[in-house]
Amino acid sequence: MGLEIYGPIGIGGLNQNIHVNRNVYNTNSGKELYSDSFNRQSVKGYTTGSAIQRMINANPKIRNIVKNFNPQMKLNIEELNKLLNTHASDTQNIAKGIAENLPFSLKNKVDLKAIDDAAYLHDIGKVLIPESILNKTGKLDEIEINIMHKHSEIGYELLKTTDINPVTLNLVRNHHQNAQKTGYPWVNKDFNADLNLQILSVSDKYSALTEKRSYKEAMPPKKALTIIYQDVKEGKIHPFVFKALINYVNSFQTIPA
Repeated sequence: MGLEIYGPIGIGGLNQNIHVNRNVYNTNSGKELYSDSFNRQSVKGYTTGSAIQRMINANPKIRNIVKNFNPQMKLNIEELNKLLNTHASDTQNIAKGIAENLPFSLKNKVDLKAIDDAAYLHDIGKVLIPESILNKTGKLDEIEINIMHKHSEIGYELLKTTDINPVTLNLVRNHHQNAQKTGYPWVNKDFNADLNLQILSVSDKYSALTEKRSYKEAMPPKKALTIIYQDVKEGKIHPFVFKALINYVNSFQTIPA
């Protein structure tokens, strides 16, 4: 399903009436690259109920993290599958588009496979977040926010019991962190929000802002980009990553009237 942008914005500008179909994006060669051509079988196996249960059994720390809000260790597999089929897939496509639109000098610093896998897995920890919080129609209170923020740590603790790539694993843990270290979970002074993490973080945020959720309507792309631009001004995201996001969005042709 496409989205429309009706006006220019700050850096780079956006063409009017752009239709954004996130299942396909343009490459520099002018060819179209479809998301279905990417093989995700290697990470899908981590998201089954049986696989997640094995991860829980292999890491007692997970039970300790969730004991105050999910003592029965209920797995919200249905909710996880919804996330994988919508938000995770969308985040993957956005990340690929950003990577493709980076300056040539930065492209060799991108681990596209790690980003792609992390984009698919980044919310796996929500399988242990209560459904009443995940799908709450109103604003989360402070306690609920703290519980929701546990999902990235839970995802990390689940996946670290597997043979998943360490780069992917750390992207999952830190996908809500930034270059100013003001996100979550906590990181030490040596933490580096590298290019791979910034691509994943921006892709996740743009997808979340522009999709409909139980507590909000879908945000227009122009407004979402304005919010993300504030992160650029605060030094959380490198301007080249933001510009690549704009170029990705701007690469789609207008639908004929």
